[in-house]
Amino acid sequence: MNDKELNKGPLDKEQNAPSISEDESTSSDNLIQQRRVQLETLRDSGWNYPNDFNVKHTASYLHDTFATATKEDLEEKASDLKDYSLAGRLVLKRDMGKTLFLTLQDSSGRIQVYVRKDLVGDDEFEKVKNWQLGDIVGVKGGIFRTKTQELSIKAEDGVLLTKSLRPLPEKYHGLSDTEQRYRKRYLDLLLNPKSAKIFKFRSAFIMSIRQFFTDKNFLEVETPMMHTIAGGANAKPFETFHNALDLKMFLRIAPELFLKRLLVGGFNKVFEINRNFRNEGLSTKHMPEFTMLEFYEAFADVSDFMDILEELFHSLATQYCEKGQVVLNDQSISLTEKFTRISHKQAVLDHNPQLDATTYDDLSKLIDYAKSLEIKPEASWRLGKLQNEVFEKTVESKLIQPTYITDYPAEVSPLARRNDKDPSIADRFELFIGGAELANGFSELNDPDEQARIFKAQVAAKDDGDEEAMNYDEDYITALEHGMPPAAGAGLGIDRLVMLFTSSSNIRDVVLFPTLRPSNR
Repeated sequence: MNDKELNKGPLDKEQNAPSISEDESTSSDNLIQQRRVQLETLRDSGWNYPNDFNVKHTASYLHDTFATATKEDLEEKASDLKDYSLAGRLVLKRDMGKTLFLTLQDSSGRIQVYVRKDLVGDDEFEKVKNWQLGDIVGVKGGIFRTKTQELSIKAEDGVLLTKSLRPLPEKYHGLSDTEQRYRKRYLDLLLNPKSAKIFKFRSAFIMSIRQFFTDKNFLEVETPMMHTIAGGANAKPFETFHNALDLKMFLRIAPELFLKRLLVGGFNKVFEINRNFRNEGLSTKHMPEFTMLEFYEAFADVSDFMDILEELFHSLATQYCEKGQVVLNDQSISLTEKFTRISHKQAVLDHNPQLDATTYDDLSKLIDYAKSLEIKPEASWRLGKLQNEVFEKTVESKLIQPTYITDYPAEVSPLARRNDKDPSIADRFELFIGGAELANGFSELNDPDEQARIFKAQVAAKDDGDEEAMNYDEDYITALEHGMPPAAGAGLGIDRLVMLFTSSSNIRDVVLFPTLRPSNR
């Protein structure tokens, strides 16, 4: 399966789980006890988890190297095709009396191992015969093809490297229980080939993003993950405490305010791929700990950044998607065509035909309309906040094809530059694909007095009960007073982006170790 094949359907539809043989008549507890007895026997014989086996090859290397070699070719060159060594987990074992057929799985794939009693000797054969599924072993030998044309290693030597004390999940089904796949990701990666493929894809995918910005002369930087003031986005933070400093701190909501400090410092193009933490609920699209790309450029504006993001998507789609398209929830989405751009207000009006422009701009009328949608307005909400709540309720999920929503209410955009012609809106966009927000960007507010005023309004909102409102960051205001050039910035959710490119419907499928409620609660 190549990278483009990842986009052919959801993870849960993967049917290629490996075949694992185990004595199903024996309970798991009994199997564990039997394996511990065997471990003690091994220890008594002097075995102690060796770490001196020299791995020279991988399963994929051998398959690639000898892909076109016939059985006769290998037999003719047998004297030259020796001394291959690899290590992996034993996932299949067939005992044919005086011969054993083993299947080893390493990080690159699988290969068969052929063990013959008269070749390795009685003692060595018995040792190999006692290997159990899940054990990690090393083998050395030559390469040949069996009568069924299966490329195999004819073992001349073998060593048990790690004793598996717990049996692998049941025969044929791999690890199919969704909850257990998330809780025991190590087994999921071992037994579900597509799951392992997704995370290898994710690594390469992030490298491509990094290369895209490096090629555009953006400087990759790192900013703090512990902040003394929670800021950079409207979200409830996680709190922690620094004992040596006797200081309450917050896990990073967003790196934005630190990255913009770098613009003040003369770094005109910066980006960071970072971990953020927001003390909010969980869903198929939300995690309290997530990965975000943020990038900033001096002397650029919101329109420039919509162009850059669109170029990024086109580049990634060309590399990783068949015909530049992804499939999500059985819907085909084109990522190489021009993205739609529509204002926040127009999007709300288009998707709410019973709502007119007058009502949209009138707080009391919009409150009544919001209540009809089962939105419960809070006392602290003003017009812009309410407009955005209606947008989120009625529009977001319907934006399937790539769509930029522009001209957000200024009230919900506390770090964005106000529009010159209409200060009630901000020079801001959000990118929606597949009914989910993937990116947020805007022309930056670099007027220190205006930013200070907005921070004070945010503090007032927090005092009125808005837990997601920002704090007043005095040092950031001081930085702006030194002068920040006109600039644009954007954030792109990496987890949701990987979901899109792998046709995954649940964010937990693309996060190696997702946050879960403890199983004992």
